[in-house]
Amino acid sequence: MKIKKQHLILSVIALCSLLLADQYTKRLAISHLKGQESFVIIRRVLEFSYLENTGAAFSSFAGRQTLLICLTTLVTLLLVWKYLTLPGGKRFVPMRLCMLLIISGAVGNLIDRVSRNYVVDFIYFVPIDFPKFNVADIYITVGVAVLAVLLFFYYTDEELEPLLTLRAKNSPD
Repeated sequence: MKIKKQHLILSVIALCSLLLADQYTKRLAISHLKGQESFVIIRRVLEFSYLENTGAAFSSFAGRQTLLICLTTLVTLLLVWKYLTLPGGKRFVPMRLCMLLIISGAVGNLIDRVSRNYVVDFIYFVPIDFPKFNVADIYITVGVAVLAVLLFFYYTDEELEPLLTLRAKNSPD
């Protein structure tokens, strides 16, 4: 394993904190928004409105919970494995942070799928009639977007080799 013990402990604390924030906001949505009219935050811009989403992004794969649970579990396990086998050192901290966000978001929505058989969505961006989403979705979106920028502009092809292969590359801390 490339990651130091204290960094691993901090990573687990960060993951748990992100999960708690996601689950807390979903519980607030259930207790305050379910069965209610939309709660307007900024008129014609941002609303909180309860939705039980049985699908994935943009309600794709609606009603296919077993498939979504299996797929999310596999992707999460792959990301955790890659997180743990990335070379050490400060150079890969940004990638690890992105992976933590993506893993947190995936696990947050996985908790919903397993415990409720749907994902609680409640944030609605009005101007572009964007589908409702939640805090876990924000984690995933930000993590993937920043990771894409890092992959294209920050890391070299040689540095990306450990991410794209099935074996870990030894690297000095």
